[in-house]
Amino acid sequence: MIGAGRTLFTDRGYDGVTAEDLVAATGLTRGALHHQFGDKKGLFREVHVALERELMEQVEAAIADEPTTVGRMMLAIGAVLDACSRPELVRIALLDAPSVLGWQAWRAVESEYGLQLVTDLLRAGVDEGVIAPGPGDTLAHIVLGSVIECALLIAHADDPAAARQEAETSLGLLLNGLLVPT
Repeated sequence: MIGAGRTLFTDRGYDGVTAEDLVAATGLTRGALHHQFGDKKGLFREVHVALERELMEQVEAAIADEPTTVGRMMLAIGAVLDACSRPELVRIALLDAPSVLGWQAWRAVESEYGLQLVTDLLRAGVDEGVIAPGPGDTLAHIVLGSVIECALLIAHADDPAAARQEAETSLGLLLNGLLVPT
């Protein structure tokens, strides 16, 4: 049902999909939808969570072989920004999820999957002496918020490729501001 929901929510948006559409796409009953997810919104949340988990797995794979923390940070930024070209991520995670789930619930999912990675990378940078120590939790939220804002800019841009390039440059400047002067 998550796969069918993902396809329908991507193609039509949350408001364009009915519970009957979901049931018809899966061949399951409406009772099965309610039993497993509670309602359409519950299924949408699970689709969003699956997308975020998948994105973090892709980011982790992209940075796995990079030996330096700063390099891992830049690769992570690039992987997230590249994902902004995926229609399902744009429609579900960036456009519909904040309004469907509500800001707090959307932010909680974003934090669960993105915040830990940002926090870990910042801690590693501080431990290596390449990032200035600071209020780690607050800084991690600021960095994650900046990445999400760039993703939203790309999602809403008339020219997503140009917006992506500007976002990567801007996030690189932000990251450079965190580095310990050498």
